Amino acid sequence: MATQRPPRRSIDDFATWQPVLRLLRAAKAGKAAKAGADPIRVTGRIGRGGWSLALPRPVPPRGRAARTVDIQDEIDAVERVQTALAEAGVDDVSFSAEIDPAGTAVLRLLGPSPAVEPGIGTTHPSALILVEDALPEPWRRLPDPAHEAGPAPSADPESLERTLRERLPDAIGATEEEIAAAEARLGVRLPEELKALYRVTRARWEDWGDDYETAVGVFEAARCELSPVDELYIAEASTRHCHWEHAALEAVVTRPDAAVQGLVGSPGWIVFGENGYGDQLAVDLTPGPRGHAGQIIMISHEESVGAELLADSLTDWILDRETHERRHRGEEPPLVAHVNHASIKSVREAAHPGLEVLSIGVWDGAPFSLAPVTGLPRLRTLAAYAGTLADPLEIAELTGLEFLQLGPQDWRVLLDADAVPRSLSAASITAYGDQDLLPVVAVVAIANEILALWDRPQIIQTVLEGNLGPLA
Repeated sequence: MATQRPPRRSIDDFATWQPVLRLLRAAKAGKAAKAGADPIRVTGRIGRGGWSLALPRPVPPRGRAARTVDIQDEIDAVERVQTALAEAGVDDVSFSAEIDPAGTAVLRLLGPSPAVEPGIGTTHPSALILVEDALPEPWRRLPDPAHEAGPAPSADPESLERTLRERLPDAIGATEEEIAAAEARLGVRLPEELKALYRVTRARWEDWGDDYETAVGVFEAARCELSPVDELYIAEASTRHCHWEHAALEAVVTRPDAAVQGLVGSPGWIVFGENGYGDQLAVDLTPGPRGHAGQIIMISHEESVGAELLADSLTDWILDRETHERRHRGEEPPLVAHVNHASIKSVREAAHPGLEVLSIGVWDGAPFSLAPVTGLPRLRTLAAYAGTLADPLEIAELTGLEFLQLGPQDWRVLLDADAVPRSLSAASITAYGDQDLLPVVAVVAIANEILALWDRPQIIQTVLEGNLGPLA
């Protein structure tokens, strides 16, 4: 019996990609000084929820906002690919293509890999996860013990409950069973002030029906968009996702006089509401050295580490007695050092025993030696802009690195010398400048060599060929 070949996926059909490639070619040719004289290279990324394509957007007539119809050709072309992605069960695909003057195109699709984080606005592979489920150090950091921290003197559950009942006389409060259920689900005992709040109102939309004014009244009384009692959650580090390329450049810092620990997340941060701008409000049960158990903090959606003190207690918060933490302005050397033409001017100046992250950016002078940071006990991240290292092989002496971000040329040096640090948990290849000068395929080849050192899944490339016809 003849073996049946599996049906060809539409995502692997060149015709699926033709409309996108035609648009990209036209846009690129329109910018080129000698359109049609040389092959055109285009890149992009398309996912089920969005896309990144170098296509110009038309400027709407004066007095009119941009409309979907203005980019209908782009939307139609992208939706054709998105339909194919959905059929194939793929979240997103990055691609590159080379198109010759006659319209013959070689298209390379980069399939997703469990060892590669999805990129952000780039067609090159993002961070390579060399150790499965590895997390950057700040995301592994637990709070320091706060056994001596007690509630603030202003914490007064009875006064808090009385005030809220005056403000919300008709509210439906949570039962003791509902509060106990929340504690069991969270695995933590709720502080008395938070219990007092929910005994007055359980903050469920079903209790308000279509009465928006009642909901607003509850939010005004609680001074936040209060979460229902059964939607309380713990703001652990996992709730604050950040890509490796950014997370590895962060550091956890808690000064001796800090009220809030500078953590990514904590098992003692109980989120009970939002401020209306995307920031979470939480009761803090793991305060800093100068803080109080039960203080109110804000976890900003614009930051990845730390939280801001709002009030010493929930009572203070409800009664609008806010507290502002005094920021420490000491002269301690930074745990994250940025060496570039606008900041620290040398690696030697950045070096100190507590240094965790060294980021070398744009630099017009002589390249740097890494000798000043060799042997530093806490250095875990090195990110170096292309051409800034005098000798990339010095990286082999940094035995504590867990994340390394380099340009392709520096990675090539390490790979050829078999000098890639085996302490790494993740890595990144950053191609700078015009992507046309370094095809995506070259970056993927280096990425796969790095992944192979850890026996990690490779990035699969699919090559499709077809003809787009003459350039209109």
